[in-house]
Amino acid sequence: MDAVQKHHWYFVVLLFLPSLKVAVVQTEGSTVRLEEGMVLPCLCPWNGNLSMVSWTKDPDKSSVAVYHPEHGEHIPNPYTERVEFLKTTHMDGSISMRNVTHQDIGTYHCSVQTFPRGPWTQSIQVEDLDEPPEDSNEEEEEEEEEEEGSEPPPLDGIRTDAELVAEPDSNLTISCSHEHHGTVYQVVLERVPPGPSGIIGVCKRVDGGGLMKEDYSDRGRVSCEDSLDVNLHLTGVQAEDGGLYRCTFSTDAGVRTTTVLLNVPPPGGFSLSMYMMCVYVGAGTAFLILLLVIVVLAVNRRKKHRREEYRVKLHPSQRQKWRQWQRQ
Repeated sequence: MDAVQKHHWYFVVLLFLPSLKVAVVQTEGSTVRLEEGMVLPCLCPWNGNLSMVSWTKDPDKSSVAVYHPEHGEHIPNPYTERVEFLKTTHMDGSISMRNVTHQDIGTYHCSVQTFPRGPWTQSIQVEDLDEPPEDSNEEEEEEEEEEEGSEPPPLDGIRTDAELVAEPDSNLTISCSHEHHGTVYQVVLERVPPGPSGIIGVCKRVDGGGLMKEDYSDRGRVSCEDSLDVNLHLTGVQAEDGGLYRCTFSTDAGVRTTTVLLNVPPPGGFSLSMYMMCVYVGAGTAFLILLLVIVVLAVNRRKKHRREEYRVKLHPSQRQKWRQWQRQ
């Protein structure tokens, strides 16, 4: 009977909870370094009855992990078997994360539901602190551009370091290399607007001199070289593969970038191979015509020279007859 009343009270609270105006206590967030086994702290500063702990991640508030004292834990993909609740104390909602990648960088929000004092929240910023900070002036310019709400510029108006053309269903390797003035310790290959955007691969130098590669591409294969140059190998190029690719090199001398524009003409269009074939055919035809003209001129010249030699060899009496025959 007591158990039934307990569950009845619990569901009554859940039913009327949305209509209650509860003050949410929020603690100023902190920054955590992206590293293996990193801990995202979430320790409620007061005592009480813990109802639930939930973790979400910006920008779309996607669920990371949920803990309920009675129903247990729920950890969805892609955090399954990577996130673990520490539960060092009764009011501890901290989590640890393993097998981390650069996709784990971002802002996390922890919400602890307690009774009777209500919810308590905290924000955690996960950053790769090995990367040099961005120039504050560049950040201000980016913020101004976002405030203006300007549309992304067309591809023709964007400055690129290299341009590639690939026919549909062909194979292509996009290479990002740079004249390194300093020690390179990380390279990030990504697609940038306009068009699809996101990190494709990361090459990072780790302690001991080795390389760590992170491949997020579903349209190819990322490879890293000892010089930390990055290559994206595309098989069966498609129209959606076209766009801007950017490599960001983090060095002890600062950040350097290279941008590559990939053009994929539509099927049946005037492709690069067809253009080159037309060039070759036109050049070959012009060469044959020129050769034919030269041969005709040489033959005519030779015939004229022989007739002149024949005229000189004739007797004077026969030359007169030969001239009259030519006039006829």
